[in-house]
Amino acid sequence: MLSRSLIGSLALAIFFGFSTPVLSAGVFKTEKVTILVELLTDKLQQPWGIDFLPDGRMIVTEKPGRIRIVTRDGKLSPPIKNPPHQAYYGQGGLLDVTIHPDFAKNRLLYFSYAEQGSDGYYTALMRGRLSADETALEGGKVLFRQTPAAGDPRHFGSRVVFAPDGSVFLTTGDRGNRQQAQQLHSHIGKVIRLTAEGGIPPDNPFIGRKTAKPEIWSYGHRNIQGAAIHPATEKLWTIEHGPRGGDEINIPAPGANHGWPVVSHGVEYSGGQIGDGLKSTPGMTDPIVTWTPVIAPGGITFYTGDLFPEWQGNLLISGLRARAVVRLELNGDKVVREERLLRQIGSRIRDVAVGPDGAVYAITDENDGKILRITPVR
Repeated sequence: MLSRSLIGSLALAIFFGFSTPVLSAGVFKTEKVTILVELLTDKLQQPWGIDFLPDGRMIVTEKPGRIRIVTRDGKLSPPIKNPPHQAYYGQGGLLDVTIHPDFAKNRLLYFSYAEQGSDGYYTALMRGRLSADETALEGGKVLFRQTPAAGDPRHFGSRVVFAPDGSVFLTTGDRGNRQQAQQLHSHIGKVIRLTAEGGIPPDNPFIGRKTAKPEIWSYGHRNIQGAAIHPATEKLWTIEHGPRGGDEINIPAPGANHGWPVVSHGVEYSGGQIGDGLKSTPGMTDPIVTWTPVIAPGGITFYTGDLFPEWQGNLLISGLRARAVVRLELNGDKVVREERLLRQIGSRIRDVAVGPDGAVYAITDENDGKILRITPVR
């Protein structure tokens, strides 16, 4: 039951047309449903990734290197001990977190992060077991390190997604070395596919090609910060940052070349064209949708819960520049409608996820980083 003070604040939000920024809670009209947005916490520093434990509690990464468990009412655990040895510099740090599908049995967590070596920075993937008392990671093992390293601390990509067959997708960015996104002897600007133990699946598309990294699934990507498995087709969907314009959603098929930097729907930050200015070319896979101006995407998820039947099968995107959750209605692989949610909050949204309760959860990219819970008002 809502408190009188909360009911009062919600009534004010309704009276003022849902247009005022909300710090603790708010009710907002959307195209299909009225939503309640609740603040669970604002005590996180630059949260980056969120996933859910089987009991509905959240596990959240903070970019400076902390891992926390967050209860359903927003209480934060102390930082979990033995996190990955991440490099918190530039766009780097502790990034995504994903639980193993059999977490209830094996307690395994997967983390992507920026790591520093003697020759620069790279995207890495580590697996560790959450201790029985939930205070530490045990048996941490690095499953993947991107090669080559790069001196530029940006464009680490870094979403981690389990496929239905148990393999693991990890996204990387071009690290500021854009030409390497087209080079198969480099992990830069790629989607990587591994086994859950860090091995190479035998059906990866470049197995046996001496000039290609066998971990590569697809290539020609600029900076993929969102990835999710379509609930019906079981295909991987990704979203990546364009330069000045040209954010794009792709459905990376095995061996597909998605074009960067040969083709792009954006331009240089200076305003000049990228390469020959091509937006499409034979042999390279076009995105299914692009944005100019950019939304600057973070994480994505498909809505499959029960609380919002109006959003069933929709793609939800966290928008940094958009300062919104972008909701896309789909017809097969085509986007037929877009709506932007939470613009009243005014925060950069870093990741979005659907909880076991069917609610939508969003985290904000701020030093007083928030977790917001979104439920319908019926």
